[in-house]
Amino acid sequence: MRTTSRGLIAALALTPVLTGCFAPGDSDADAGTGSGGRLRVALAVPPVQALSPYSNDATVLSKLSVAEGLTALDKNGTAGPALAKSWKQNGDTTWTFELRKAEFQDGTELTAQAVVNALDHAGAAKPKPRVLSDVSLTAKADDADTVTVTTKSPDPVLPLRLASPALAVLSAKAYGKDGAVSPVGTGTGPFEITRLSGKTKAALDRFDGYWGGKAKAPGIDVSWIADGTARANALRGGETDIAEWIPTAQAKLLDDKTRHEVPSVRTDSLILNTGSGLFTDAGLRAAAREAVDGSALVDSVFGGYADPAQGLFGPAVPWAADKRVQVTGRTEGATAAEVKTASKGRTLRLATYTNRAELPEAATVLQQQLEKAGFTVKQDVREYTQMEGDLLAGKYDALVFSRVTLLDTGDAVDYLASDFTSDGVYNIAGLKNTAVDKAIRAAAAERDTAGRQEKIMRAEAEILRTDAVVPLVHEQAVQGIADDVEGVILDPRERSLIDVDTRLK
Repeated sequence: MRTTSRGLIAALALTPVLTGCFAPGDSDADAGTGSGGRLRVALAVPPVQALSPYSNDATVLSKLSVAEGLTALDKNGTAGPALAKSWKQNGDTTWTFELRKAEFQDGTELTAQAVVNALDHAGAAKPKPRVLSDVSLTAKADDADTVTVTTKSPDPVLPLRLASPALAVLSAKAYGKDGAVSPVGTGTGPFEITRLSGKTKAALDRFDGYWGGKAKAPGIDVSWIADGTARANALRGGETDIAEWIPTAQAKLLDDKTRHEVPSVRTDSLILNTGSGLFTDAGLRAAAREAVDGSALVDSVFGGYADPAQGLFGPAVPWAADKRVQVTGRTEGATAAEVKTASKGRTLRLATYTNRAELPEAATVLQQQLEKAGFTVKQDVREYTQMEGDLLAGKYDALVFSRVTLLDTGDAVDYLASDFTSDGVYNIAGLKNTAVDKAIRAAAAERDTAGRQEKIMRAEAEILRTDAVVPLVHEQAVQGIADDVEGVILDPRERSLIDVDTRLK
């Protein structure tokens, strides 16, 4: 079977992003169609907000090639053309984008005003999309095909940011007066959502008006199957053609032709709630950090499809290891006796979710490690969409969490800002730390590639010093693909899966 691998994440190549002007031609994708039938795809995490781009559902829109932004990330993690065919920087805070000729799936034309409308709605969304955690931007239509985007402060990676699925450009009818956003029939991609059945199924048809040429598959039938074993069984039983996130316990049960291992930028961590509850106490956080041993999970839970965590960024981010900063000045952990006294009979509420099959098993191992350190632990394990609101509201003491660290923009600063700054929109740890905020702001302002990477790693050290997060393992993803399917994208960032070339043989 032929698959398309995007390769490992390369160093952020800011130089071509920040200088000059991209002006490649339109896609040369085959305008013909394949002879195969509709693709059947099993995804792991059911929709949280009816596939709104302002929620975690946004990646579904990019995985299934439904919607696009002004830019797109290439295999090296740099910004390339999408709805914008070229752009240039006019000053520290101003960028001009030239649009290609394209149309929305509802038949309306892509215009500069449509782009302005989409970016305005994203900026006004509550809560903000994670990708806008650390930047404020405004857009203006210069003429029908030209958009100027201005940021409040310099943003060296704006073209990367605009590649985020959360900033997809949808047609005017997508945006409701109540703030709801619907991508059903309103995107620009090669596949159009024609039906969304709650949190279980969706149907997509080929959009023949796609600017990049007709897709080779006539459509996609999506099922959301939260249970990983059930997804693997669906693939083995011939009920689906593509099953994402095969549990490691199931991976070796698949035929070699259907099992595809992908280096991933996903890191699994123990997130500690510093805003309320037990772990407002730095000594208790340090005790938890000292008690937890992520290396014990590599073989026992992940079956070897993981590496012991070295920090927030693993081997799929190749520049991180050489630039990693030693973490100093950490609080000394409380002894088991001190933990019992300090917790005063309170129970540590440990949460995780079922969408990734390894996490509940990892939580059980961590519970045993934490109990040896003197904590009384109670687990809460549910499907992710049932608990996201509680996580963001700080209703747990700790969370076993799996995060794609370069998901939103391909730039590590965006991840750090959304998850660890005082006003970060995905700050599950409730962290409010001046030194952390300062370090992340310094990284965000740095234009030089090497300098930015160094400041990212300094920020990592500041975050780890707080013990708000304890990295456990760096995962390797396993995707299940039937051997009569070709052209599936194996993406370490987990943003892409199906494109115009994906089809049944």
